Amino acid sequence: MPTISAFRGIRYDLGHVGSLSDVIAPPYDVIDPALQDELYKKHPANVVRLILNRDEPGDDEHSNRYSRAARFLRNWLREGVLFTEGDPAIYVYHQEFVERGQTFTRRGFMCRTRLEKFGEGNIHPHEETHGGAKADRFKLWKACRANLSQIFGLYPDPKNEAQNILEAAIVGQTPLIATDHLGTIHRVWPVTDISIINQVSALLAGKPVYIADGHHRYETALNLRDDLAAELNERGEELSPEHPANFVLMMCVSMSDEGMLVLPTHRLFRGLPAMTADELKAKLGDAFDTEPAGSGPDRAITLWEEIEAEGEQETLGLYTAEDDRWTLARLTEAGRSRMAEISADHCEEWQGLGVSILHRLLVDTLLAAPTLPAPKYVRTLDEVPVGLREGDAAGRDLTGQEGSGGRFELAALVMPATVEHIRAISNAGERMPAKSTFFFPKLLSGLVINPLE
Repeated sequence: MPTISAFRGIRYDLGHVGSLSDVIAPPYDVIDPALQDELYKKHPANVVRLILNRDEPGDDEHSNRYSRAARFLRNWLREGVLFTEGDPAIYVYHQEFVERGQTFTRRGFMCRTRLEKFGEGNIHPHEETHGGAKADRFKLWKACRANLSQIFGLYPDPKNEAQNILEAAIVGQTPLIATDHLGTIHRVWPVTDISIINQVSALLAGKPVYIADGHHRYETALNLRDDLAAELNERGEELSPEHPANFVLMMCVSMSDEGMLVLPTHRLFRGLPAMTADELKAKLGDAFDTEPAGSGPDRAITLWEEIEAEGEQETLGLYTAEDDRWTLARLTEAGRSRMAEISADHCEEWQGLGVSILHRLLVDTLLAAPTLPAPKYVRTLDEVPVGLREGDAAGRDLTGQEGSGGRFELAALVMPATVEHIRAISNAGERMPAKSTFFFPKLLSGLVINPLE
């Protein structure tokens, strides 16, 4: 694993703000306008004002949401709303959540991790990124000179030895506690004991890290480091190896942690011509074995339970709006051969992913729609029937992108990639299609900030 280190994090002073639950927020990319408004109203120092400040009338190059975020950060530090940790620490972080009636706890720790360019070290991406999001985060982090949210990194540790050392260190210690808008309970313990930190660092030395979430933020951190190095170089100075900009705030979780769940992201497609289930079957040809699987938007719930129980990446649930019918589609040997032919530039593990099969084979090739607008990515199953019944008049997907509005002609229920898929595909130097994984719950912003100065 790349070098990890303790740091003097910036945290909320609870004596000043009261409840930590009032000032935290989920990551910026899952905050829609309604939630943004709710967070703004929740507390005048809610971290949303840093990670997703509102656009205001009259904004220009010099006064805008990025400059306002930087001003809030400076003012809150000066006023004592935020304070800097007295000693360097790593931060044990637990997330207690309920999924399908069962309670889980995901355990990890937040630290500084030395930046490495992808392909040149032991940090591996698993998904593609987009320029717009990176440009946005770059402007924000450069204005604030801080990492405002964590990267989510996975590392192999079959016996969870590193985390267990930290768990022993926090026994009897009182955590910082926050509950988010979805009911997930977040607990944080600063650990400042140098011997404990050294033990954890030694155990992780040489292990790879796979980025689970936060690819845009990681690449932003690299860009920010290079930008600062260029600024210093113009002045005849150099960026020292231990400068904070050479590191990024990362939440590290063992791939063997019992709370490590990967959930699906289903798809709702616009822009396709209307088609019935029979017409869809004809288009799929011999690449899939198909069978009728019921009708009506609500059938998505029970059909997904059947697909999940089957547990096969090659099985898809497909809904055609024209006749309100569901089709269960299973990849055939002919389909595998076709997939291998059209995806010869990818490894076998990539070719076998449900999301790869859906997008590369089914949508791009068999439905001949390679330029289709990005689908609406649905992260909770209940949203599938809602979306199919009501559509989305604004055409806004969960990443904030605008679509065309109107009826979703096709829905797809698709298995998520597993942690092992992430490892195999990343080790092959490849990246999965967008939204191949959904790591739940999301890591909170506002628990700790990593200063870059």
